[in-house]
Amino acid sequence: MNTKIRWLREKMKLLDLQGMIISNPVNIRYLTGIVAEGVLLITRKENIFLTDGRYVEEVNQILTIDDGIIVYEFKDFSIDEYENFFLFCENVGFEENYVTYATYKEYMHKYKINNLQETEQIIEKQRMIKDEEEIEKITKACEITDNCFAHLREFIKVGQTEKEIALEIEKYFKMNGADGLSFESIVASGKNSSKPHAVPTDKKLELGDVLTIDFGCKYKGYCSDMTRTVFVGYIPEEVKTIYDLVLKNEEQTLDELKEGANVKLLSRMVENDFKLNGYDLIHSLGHGVGLEIHEYPYLNTKNDFCLKDNMVVTDEPGIYIPGKFGVRIEDTVLITKSGCINLTKSDKNYIIVDKVET
Repeated sequence: MNTKIRWLREKMKLLDLQGMIISNPVNIRYLTGIVAEGVLLITRKENIFLTDGRYVEEVNQILTIDDGIIVYEFKDFSIDEYENFFLFCENVGFEENYVTYATYKEYMHKYKINNLQETEQIIEKQRMIKDEEEIEKITKACEITDNCFAHLREFIKVGQTEKEIALEIEKYFKMNGADGLSFESIVASGKNSSKPHAVPTDKKLELGDVLTIDFGCKYKGYCSDMTRTVFVGYIPEEVKTIYDLVLKNEEQTLDELKEGANVKLLSRMVENDFKLNGYDLIHSLGHGVGLEIHEYPYLNTKNDFCLKDNMVVTDEPGIYIPGKFGVRIEDTVLITKSGCINLTKSDKNYIIVDKVET
């Protein structure tokens, strides 16, 4: 049987679950490799994937005998037959953070379930620990992202718009081995860089602009995430002190990231240093990365949690001066027992694009 499903069945026993309905497509992909639409049912004796007829051939090409998953079309069953899947199951788990109330009621009615029980995101929490294959895919995604940034350093010129740069990022990824974007790129220049989640606009780059680029790609489903703040033409003196402060904290956090490191303490360390200098850390210090760009664990002062070997997280402190500029520097890293491995290797020292002599 599929090792991830075998793990899930063992976890279900501990929660006194005799069955589980998995409808989150990300969790289905994690457990099975299936990307097609459908629902995965873990019943007492079988693992069943219900899907539309359009996807049956595709799904059967992905699965092997060792996966132990039976594929059916929805039309193979009448309304009354759905109740047979969970016969003699006292408790059936569902994904409470994904399923709507309407879907919850549908499950209760369709499968005639005695007790539909919350599963406390057991799959999402298991996804925090990456296996060798997952790490290889994330590493490749980060490599493509680094290469894209090297391209951008030569591509970006005064007069280009934020939208043009964002389009170039997407084009580069699609032409260089990535599935596409892992999220919509943030390209924010000048005053726009003071907005952490700025959307690219028609604003043209000007000499002296601070330019924040937060971007990443997917490779075989797995994400990368990197932010670099660069300078257009030259470096404004007023930005240097803040840039140095952000970079110092980003690198100090990298030095502390390892198995057993407490994310609450790490976040507090950065918050305190920012406050001593008159600034605030207004968002999380980082987050997990995998099949989704934001997943467990979240690195902030509200989360009293210790990192574990083979987690992949970001380190992304930032300072934002409303109406003026912002600075954020971010890397994606692999947690190990003795430290961390930085998977995004692009330069973080002062970077000037379309440099002019001053």
